[in-house]
Amino acid sequence: MPTTEKITLHVRPLSHPCMTARAALDLKGLEYEAVTVETGPHIEQLEAIYGAGKTTVPGMVIDGEPVHGSVSILERLEREVPENPLYPEPVAAEVREAELWGDREIQDLGRRLPWGALHFRPEASGTYTGGGALDPAGTDYAMKYLHMAWKHAGITATRLAEDLADLAEKVARIEGFARDGLIDGDSPTAADLQIASTIRVLLTIGDLEELFAGTAAERIARRFFPEYPGHVPAGAFPAGWVVTEVPATHG
Repeated sequence: MPTTEKITLHVRPLSHPCMTARAALDLKGLEYEAVTVETGPHIEQLEAIYGAGKTTVPGMVIDGEPVHGSVSILERLEREVPENPLYPEPVAAEVREAELWGDREIQDLGRRLPWGALHFRPEASGTYTGGGALDPAGTDYAMKYLHMAWKHAGITATRLAEDLADLAEKVARIEGFARDGLIDGDSPTAADLQIASTIRVLLTIGDLEELFAGTAAERIARRFFPEYPGHVPAGAFPAGWVVTEVPATHG
């Protein structure tokens, strides 16, 4: 039965790990209060709740107990409400491994690649807040913000090119998860939610649409997160940076 404990979820707008946590709470049928945390002094508030250095979201407080990070949140929700399992038997261990892979190997791509694409098409920044392309004055502001975002996230052109070169192999890995029954089944797993949220963000980049088209990655992203704002038109990344074909097999 769903817990009656009070649940508070700390989130930021457009955060894909927060999307994962929200989806898990909804799947478990749990009511919660979402509290939006912005940058600045609120960072200190997060550290006060979750501990030193823990300034990212999502964070969940359940009956007074802090739980930080999407992986930990999903694990706690599974213990709290075993129904609608996120780690179904007999593949629970394999699902957990796929979930951790999604957290460690692709989650940061949902930050770097959109910021990277917007560097080349800064006027598209407005689409991520529900508007259209920015006017020249807005584009000037966006360019300054994007410069700070690149610095904060440690983005370089070399790193973006490496991310893009490796992405097709990651899509192939996700195809393997689907073949093994760890994702893209009748009921969502923790791996589904962890991977799909990142891919949904990447689907806003026009240069990546061909790579994802018809794949398990695209299916789960659009299935579990049908709505997400933003679109960077194709042609943002320099020619030759983007691989558009998924390898036929993956070991």
